Amino acid sequence: MSVSKPPPPPSTTHLALPPSSTTTSSSSASSPSATPLSLAPPPPSPVKISMQEHFAINVCPGPILPIPQISDFFPRFHDYPCTPPPPREKKILKEETFNGDTGVGFKDGERRGDNDGEREEPLDSDDDETYLGTLDFSLHFDQENNCLHCTIHKAKGLKAMDSNGLADPYVKLHLLPGASKANKLRTKTLKNTLNPVWNETLVYHGITAADMTTKTLRLCVCDMDRLGRNEFIGEVRVALKKLKEGENKRYNMGLERIAQNKETNNQTVEQGAVVAEEERGRILVSLCYNTEKGCLLVGIIRCAHLAAMDSNGYSDPFVKIILQPDMGKKSKYKTSVKKKTLNPEFNEEFSYEVTLDQLAKKTLEISVWDYDLGMSNDFIGGVELGINASGQRLRHWFDCLKNKGKKVEYWHTLTQQGAPSSDKPD
Repeated sequence: MSVSKPPPPPSTTHLALPPSSTTTSSSSASSPSATPLSLAPPPPSPVKISMQEHFAINVCPGPILPIPQISDFFPRFHDYPCTPPPPREKKILKEETFNGDTGVGFKDGERRGDNDGEREEPLDSDDDETYLGTLDFSLHFDQENNCLHCTIHKAKGLKAMDSNGLADPYVKLHLLPGASKANKLRTKTLKNTLNPVWNETLVYHGITAADMTTKTLRLCVCDMDRLGRNEFIGEVRVALKKLKEGENKRYNMGLERIAQNKETNNQTVEQGAVVAEEERGRILVSLCYNTEKGCLLVGIIRCAHLAAMDSNGYSDPFVKIILQPDMGKKSKYKTSVKKKTLNPEFNEEFSYEVTLDQLAKKTLEISVWDYDLGMSNDFIGGVELGINASGQRLRHWFDCLKNKGKKVEYWHTLTQQGAPSSDKPD
């Protein structure tokens, strides 16, 4: 393939000199029949060049730099001895950084804290000192009913967790030490907001005055993520011993990320393990002796903070009661089963026909079980009330016998030692 090359522009060096008058006159005299067209030079023939020459015209960028070899980045591939390649120079654009507090510009080399010439790194979004927001809530301890009321009012200025610059916040509560699903409460989730308003009251049942002196309430604000794991925003902690009886105290605290060392975590786990061995939950029982009907009314109201027996972290609890010595089928009762909960509410009442003299010599065995379909039920914990009991269990029994016709309610701690002696799991 060939390409015709246009003729080069005429230059002064190759221009033909005009013929002199003598030459013109002589030529005209010698050839009087010549025409003016014969004097013009013939057209130049096109110059043919190859394709390689065509692509090489006016495309050379200049001196070609050597291509970096892989051995420049991995010196071990060199044949020793060798000298390492010189470091490449990076062009850094000079920019001005501005002080957000005063709005004054600082040039390169004049930044605060830039003493050694190193560039200042931006703040990490996960830094502990980052502002996470505030949480507004109130606490009230009702000692008469052994309840701790936690009202979550609102949060303000939460840290954005989603790509849209917002969050889907909710609050979950734990009692420390021994945090578990049994003592976890949580609010509803509010969508796409950094200033959520809940005004929601969560209640812990079975909280005694002794718990108020040893427990700490932890309130965690989290961001719900349907496609992934929920993200932690921040938390606050309140020592319940600072809360007075009957006081409705309001708090407005800043969220923080509390760093726990290994020793603290180990102590928490150890304390939780001890609590799990000694205490399996709590149960609220009411006793009332009806003199008109000559019977004992036993009310199973609710349980709280039960031990989890299933793999999902919950239990399917029900309660069995037996009046000993055994009176046959009339002495055994069982409540309904509450599915997937560690804080069931029963509100069921049972009756035993027994005289007051006989009742003083009997023992009431209360046990809580986890229902398993097609398998033997798991024992969670139990408690015995009677003349042979001690402490609060004995006090509850005496109050029932003393205050005839009056319903007496007490919270009792469930333990492994409270397993019924004459009952088998079914």
